[in-house]
Amino acid sequence: MSVGSRLALIALLFASGCVAVQAGATATLVQEYSWTSSLPRFGGFSGIEVSDDGASFIAVSDRGTLWRGDITRDAKGAIASIDTTFLATLKTSEGKPVRGATSDSEGLAIAPDGTIYVSFEGIARVARYRTPDAPAERIPRMEAFKKLQANSALEALAIDAEGALYTLPERSGALDRPYPVWRYKNGAWSEPFSIPRDGEWLPVGADFGPDGKFYVLERDFKGLLGFRSRVTRYVISGDTISKGERVLETGPGRYDNFEGISVWRDATGAIRLTLISDDNFTFYLRSGIAEFRLSD
Repeated sequence: MSVGSRLALIALLFASGCVAVQAGATATLVQEYSWTSSLPRFGGFSGIEVSDDGASFIAVSDRGTLWRGDITRDAKGAIASIDTTFLATLKTSEGKPVRGATSDSEGLAIAPDGTIYVSFEGIARVARYRTPDAPAERIPRMEAFKKLQANSALEALAIDAEGALYTLPERSGALDRPYPVWRYKNGAWSEPFSIPRDGEWLPVGADFGPDGKFYVLERDFKGLLGFRSRVTRYVISGDTISKGERVLETGPGRYDNFEGISVWRDATGAIRLTLISDDNFTFYLRSGIAEFRLSD
């Protein structure tokens, strides 16, 4: 293949919104959807969990609020509309609304019984909520959480089939330092493994898919060129993690600031990746939702 042909192919892949970087895993764009609402405090979404049937989702804003979206889909499974509901302002364990350093909510995970878990950046911690408007139930903090960089703490949060929580920081502290992955299981935190750091790529979201694999969303900000994103999936076995398989990578500026990921199985039986972007409460970014269908 000539250099010109290769460049044309790369341009076509970027334009389509995905690059399959390993054989056996291809992510195809289903659609982009601009999620809008006139409700106060709407925006800043950094985590999302889609229901098993794809008919609704819960999203967390980095301003300490929870939201629900009820989805109407067309015959092809694409989002036709979203009915938006404000659920609650997150509370501290004392029952007071989070504010200031306690309010920077980033990661979201929901257990099968509906229990909500949220990870925070300001005061790095993970909290449990029995219902959206319930007071937080404290989960012990690791000593390592207290040493994380400001505004670069617990962005990603996921829960596995056994109810164990997994979280990792947005920054590792050095370009050549792996990202520690912390697990909360049986009432205690541990650090069973880490994942490699690749330059300026930063983990901002995570989820366990219906295939049991651990999906990690990363982003890289290229200044005026905009954001690029990628998704890597791993197999976790006990205290070990696989090398990882890249299933999605987008070019700079193709999408907005993706920060949240939900992995589920659609009506065709295919695994679908739903990504949500943080508009940072600015006019030049969107609360965008993009969905990709994964083919193995």
